[in-house]
Amino acid sequence: MLELVKAGGWPMIPLLLLTVLAVAIVLERFWSLRRKVVLPPGLGDEVRAWAARGNLDPAHIESLRRTSPLGALLAAALDVRQRPRDQIRERIEDVGRHLVHRMERFLNTLGTIAAAGPLLGLFGTVVGMIQMFLGILDSGIGDVNQLAGGIGKALVCTATGMIVAIPALIFHRYFRGRIAGYIVDMEHEAIQLLDTLDPVRPGAPVASGGRGIVPPVRAD
Repeated sequence: MLELVKAGGWPMIPLLLLTVLAVAIVLERFWSLRRKVVLPPGLGDEVRAWAARGNLDPAHIESLRRTSPLGALLAAALDVRQRPRDQIRERIEDVGRHLVHRMERFLNTLGTIAAAGPLLGLFGTVVGMIQMFLGILDSGIGDVNQLAGGIGKALVCTATGMIVAIPALIFHRYFRGRIAGYIVDMEHEAIQLLDTLDPVRPGAPVASGGRGIVPPVRAD
């Protein structure tokens, strides 16, 4: 393994740094995006029970805000619970945008690593090929086996770039999908809380719209 790293030359240094960074981001996102951290089990039911009983003092709401992203979203609705339903929805949308941005932390960096890895690998290969052909220019072709070995070593950077980029791309897409699923669940909990705060009367028209309460995950 060390011989392959040496064969790639100095362009392997940024590729190795990207590998370490990608691994660190993946581990951090796995830890931060655990379901019990983002959507604690039973939290929505507990908050709706508070709202139904009217047991909503500022200390309860502030404690709820610190529990999780879902808690922060529900606390935002409770902060303005005395306002009309449309204004509560606007507050939830505003807080939801910040929560989505927080959950997407480091994902742009991971996507950049997925895109930059093959390019750095290709750059390292080009540098290696240039060095090899400059050597041929100075001393001739010499041993054909040695020439083939030089080409193989130059391609080490390309292979390393792909090894870095493919897992980074896979995890980038995976975390985006996980966040999108969390957003759907958070929107469902927020709608249920809105119904608890302001129940729809029988026979009253229910507003329908194409936009959800929580902003969607941005598409790449």
